Amino acid sequence: MLEQLLIFTRGGLILWTCKELGNALKGSPIDTLIRSCLLEERSGAASYNYDGPGAAYTLKWTFHNELGLVFVAVYQRILHLLYVDELLTMVKREFTEIYNPKRLDYHDFDETFRQLKKEAEGRAEEFKKLKQPVSKPVSDGKKQGQLKRGGFGGGNKNKSEASDGADDGNEKGRNLESGHSNSNNVEMEVSRGRTFANGKENESSNVGAFDVSKLQKLRSKGGKKTDTVAIKGSKEDPKKKITKKNRVWNDSAPESKLDFTDPVENMNEKVEVVATDHGESMMDKDEIISSESEVEEDEEVGKDSKPDVKKKGWFSSMFQSIAGKANLEKADLEPALKALKDRLMTKNVAEEIAEKLCESVAASLEGKKLASFTRISSTVQAAMEEALVRILTPRRSIDILRDVHAAKEQGKPYVVVFVGVNGVGKSTNLAKVAYWLLQHKLTVMMAACDTFRSGAVEQLRTHARRLQIPIFEKGYEKDPAIVAKEAIQEATRNGSDVVLVDTAGRMQDNEPLMRALSKLISVNNPDLVLFVGEALVGNDAVDQLSKFNQKLADLSPSSNPSVIDGILLTKFDTIDDKVGAALSMVYISGSPVMFVGCGQSYTDLKKLNVKSIVKTLLK
Repeated sequence: MLEQLLIFTRGGLILWTCKELGNALKGSPIDTLIRSCLLEERSGAASYNYDGPGAAYTLKWTFHNELGLVFVAVYQRILHLLYVDELLTMVKREFTEIYNPKRLDYHDFDETFRQLKKEAEGRAEEFKKLKQPVSKPVSDGKKQGQLKRGGFGGGNKNKSEASDGADDGNEKGRNLESGHSNSNNVEMEVSRGRTFANGKENESSNVGAFDVSKLQKLRSKGGKKTDTVAIKGSKEDPKKKITKKNRVWNDSAPESKLDFTDPVENMNEKVEVVATDHGESMMDKDEIISSESEVEEDEEVGKDSKPDVKKKGWFSSMFQSIAGKANLEKADLEPALKALKDRLMTKNVAEEIAEKLCESVAASLEGKKLASFTRISSTVQAAMEEALVRILTPRRSIDILRDVHAAKEQGKPYVVVFVGVNGVGKSTNLAKVAYWLLQHKLTVMMAACDTFRSGAVEQLRTHARRLQIPIFEKGYEKDPAIVAKEAIQEATRNGSDVVLVDTAGRMQDNEPLMRALSKLISVNNPDLVLFVGEALVGNDAVDQLSKFNQKLADLSPSSNPSVIDGILLTKFDTIDDKVGAALSMVYISGSPVMFVGCGQSYTDLKKLNVKSIVKTLLK
């Protein structure tokens, strides 16, 4: 049963709802659809599944782009209604005929909708009847004959059914592929280690079996080959290989045995590291973008389009751009969208996301009137640019400095947890964030919660010594959740403003490590969870972020689990114009890119410039 059907404008003004249905929706499926799909450039999808408290809905929608109208149908997910798409199309056609921008009351549309719904349901019932399979009764004699031919009958088989050259005793090893004999079928028989096909020995199938004839030939030649093999296998190497001894990690061992970085006498030497020696962090500098307008080539889109697309002549396209097209159709947009999709993929955008973006842009442009002196390619590119800016612009403001001062007023430290896969640079970029916070006169403490990788504590200890900030560590093979909890308690006692928690790198498919990470986050409830990812990844960024978010939500014991709040993109200086990973990560998670690592020193950390990224993607 259809739960609700709404018609509203792009600005959010509800024009008409079906009062006949009168079902109160549980939760807020319409608001969630607008936030998650329509504003996040996912409107090209076929449907959206809403999971709320005590509710599971499926939402389908369509647009009238020229009038700026949205038509949304809501129904229970378990029902799988077949007539919804057709009903939306008919409602869109009928409502646009009576629509007036100055009119707000459409009570007369109730009777029209009732008739359209009845017509759509009737067509769906007829379609179901046509699709139902017609079962034909089978006689008992025919069934018995099929069973006997298929090998399930109780009678003895005739000799004519056996393969050529096989006795009755070998019939047990036969595997008949069909119920009746056919000259095109090949019957295989295994007898005494040999394979037969149609009564003849199949030598090619005996490759993996033990061949007695070959062994007899070797013995007749003197058995040289077998003897050499036996001697080689029985000889022992007189020289013993020197193997490296495994390091033994013992909880009771003193901490000095685990530290392999510097001698003890060098620990007493103070490393004089002043913030001004490293310079000012790039986070506080505004990036300057050149405003030079690029010359747009005429055949930039046409050269990337499919060869089977019929190109219009020069006079036809020029006349269309001058006079304007009545309504844009999907066929008109396909060549330009294909070129844009290929361009995004060359910039390291995941193929799935590039395709969804193009579908969303097509849904927003289909039916619109092309303005005079405007080409379709430039219209599509302008729509794509708006979509990219909308995606990369954060949906909510995350100001770390402001939030740190707010937490300081409450008498507790601001906790940031760094998570990510192996080798992306979590510890190094944690130190960059610590240096940036130090420049803003905040006290920072590091928490060494990577108790899994050997050398991780020593690496973080080196950064802490260079930056002259305290570090909380408990060695290796400890529970990282307990170490983080004790570090936060120590920071509260010492009055530290920020606690930066370093965690072990883990793959998104490693469930034991993901369970430990989920426990750390649920026990300590950090203020910010930063996912550290490489700018080099393409399609893998989608898999990493989606599975990290899914695992943190599924494995958390809390009813309101913490997931990824922001992204720190590393190695941004090594990718040239392949900046698509930033778009892929933001699109799949909805979290903003808060930091961008672009070098090896502590100052090489900056903000993501949305305009620069969009310009690079569309260049």
